[in-house]
Amino acid sequence: MTKRLPCPPAPGPLETYAARFDDLFETLAQRRGFREYLAGLLLPRDRNKTLTCLAGTELVVGAQHAAVQRLQFFLSESTWDNEQVNARRLELLLADPATVSHGNGVLVVDDSGDRKSGTATAHVGKQYLGSVGKIDLGVVTVTTCWADERVYYPVHARPYTPAHHFPQGKKDPGFQSKLQIAVAVVGLR
Repeated sequence: MTKRLPCPPAPGPLETYAARFDDLFETLAQRRGFREYLAGLLLPRDRNKTLTCLAGTELVVGAQHAAVQRLQFFLSESTWDNEQVNARRLELLLADPATVSHGNGVLVVDDSGDRKSGTATAHVGKQYLGSVGKIDLGVVTVTTCWADERVYYPVHARPYTPAHHFPQGKKDPGFQSKLQIAVAVVGLR
């Protein structure tokens, strides 16, 4: 068996957190990508929804920057299991007294959308987008978030795929309404 190569550490206390996920990643590139992704999410940025901003480069112009390309590969092509990573994240949150769920908090379910120009992105459709307050072309995600008076954090996120993506529309066995997705992620069935 080949010796596992050490990963360059994430900044500051983020390394202690990131190291708890190392066993979920097979390669050095995956462990490095995870650290870069976490740092990009947590560093103060004007916009943290684009790869260029997560990687700390300029919009559009920085799209070909090596850091952006590495992050793109990590998020879209690398073979790690996002469900395992999310399960570990939740396990760590629930093990910490400062973030454990309790009877004085709530689980919030939301179906928020982001506008998209074009139809190349998966799950795009003409649908109600809460972020713009009207029906428009976009992607909707059903999310759950734990919240109490001290803290809140996301629990699950599942994309909603509009009926027109399915051969039989809403009657297709693969189609799920936003409510059906919410019930499934909350675990009520």
